[in-house]
Amino acid sequence: MTTSHHSVGTSTPDGLHLPVQKGRARNLLAGTVGHFVEWYDWYVYGLLAAVFSSQIFPSDSPFASLMAAFLTYTIGFVVRPLSGIILSPLADRYGRRRILSLAVSGMALGALIIGLTPPFAVVGYLAPIMFVVARILQGISAGTEGQSAIAYMVEHAPANRRGLFGSFTNMASGLATLAATGAAAIVTAAFAPEVLEAWGWRIPFILGGILGVAGLILRARSDESPEFEASALVEQKSAPAKLMELLRNHPKAILQTAALSAPAVAYYTWATFLPTYANITSGRDLSGTLAGSALGLALLVIVVPTCGYLSDRLGRRKIFPIIGATGMIILFYPLLLLLQTPGFGVYVLVAASGWVVLGIWQAVYPTIQAELFPAAVRVSGIGFAHQIVIAVFGGTAPLIAAAFVGAGHPMWVAIYMIVVVTLCLIVYFTLPETGSRAPRATVSATDNIAVIMDDPVTTEPTPTEVMTSRSTERTSA
Repeated sequence: MTTSHHSVGTSTPDGLHLPVQKGRARNLLAGTVGHFVEWYDWYVYGLLAAVFSSQIFPSDSPFASLMAAFLTYTIGFVVRPLSGIILSPLADRYGRRRILSLAVSGMALGALIIGLTPPFAVVGYLAPIMFVVARILQGISAGTEGQSAIAYMVEHAPANRRGLFGSFTNMASGLATLAATGAAAIVTAAFAPEVLEAWGWRIPFILGGILGVAGLILRARSDESPEFEASALVEQKSAPAKLMELLRNHPKAILQTAALSAPAVAYYTWATFLPTYANITSGRDLSGTLAGSALGLALLVIVVPTCGYLSDRLGRRKIFPIIGATGMIILFYPLLLLLQTPGFGVYVLVAASGWVVLGIWQAVYPTIQAELFPAAVRVSGIGFAHQIVIAVFGGTAPLIAAAFVGAGHPMWVAIYMIVVVTLCLIVYFTLPETGSRAPRATVSATDNIAVIMDDPVTTEPTPTEVMTSRSTERTSA
């Protein structure tokens, strides 16, 4: 097993060389910035679909064009679970860093294809075909990104800061949603409607592709996590064998992980459809609703790391997922009902209130998911459950919401979200308390590998060796 060139190490009694991580700030930046680029490129499509739909998916009905654009958006979600199931075990076998580098490359390429594809009037059906290809590329990338980034960030964290480091993944996605919303708001406000529809909408996509190059460079220069390297030395099973081990030994954790991810139905509705929902149902100007959503998202970016920090001191399960889900159940219906009241301030209040309760949920679920699985199947476990749930609930959220509105039942959007989140809340009461203020060598309390313990006070690790009981199996299955 080759360790990163920024690592030093010690030897265990049985001869295993275990890396001691250095350069945590660089690795944290690689994980956070790369995650930001991934989700900026992902969200900007949904936000600008109402603008480019008539250019790429022309129809006699603007609503039919919008639905075609959202159907294409959904294709990326359909691909995500396939990618998550097939590629996640590769991250457990060959490393988180390699898969993360591939993921950001595919997402950036998809953004460039969308930004540079000529309109239907110029190339005919090649235009929607190119959009489908781009969304497949982005779906493959997104299907490997989330769980790999969660494992990478939490495994690089000091023992008493895993909640904070885990929250950085969703803080990055919140910043990405904010940046995508801000970019959409700027271009819709800066260009006349005919210019915006002709080429102005392309600017945020091209910018996303360029940012992807920066993300790739950062990830290519980052280090692999010490816990993965230690696990890979001990557990050298093939990727299919790791997937079978996951399904055989961790069914309860898979169900709990799925429930932790399922409120994404609300996240994607709030992130990509709320501005359009307000535009359709209350006649608000789209540029104004995008600006209001950006203001609300700024609050999310503050709430997520704050709650992640607190979870390292107060515990994870009892407070954050339960309170966040309860807040969604109580608030979603009256918030959407409040949108019938005119005024920019009302929209900002609605958007911000939703982002607060979403932020409380978002802050801790990545770390809890990582702590439910041992390192050998961590990415596979999160990816298997998370990506299927995201495809079923997240990817279809804008489409289902648009269908409810088109059928004349806009408040059904709130009811749908409430039902899904209520089912998740029931499962949350079965979660173990995975957080602990006591120093723990491994992310999972039941993980049986040898790792290097981080000093719980300093930001750099000390060469203190911790051995836990583990399997000595070294052959691949």
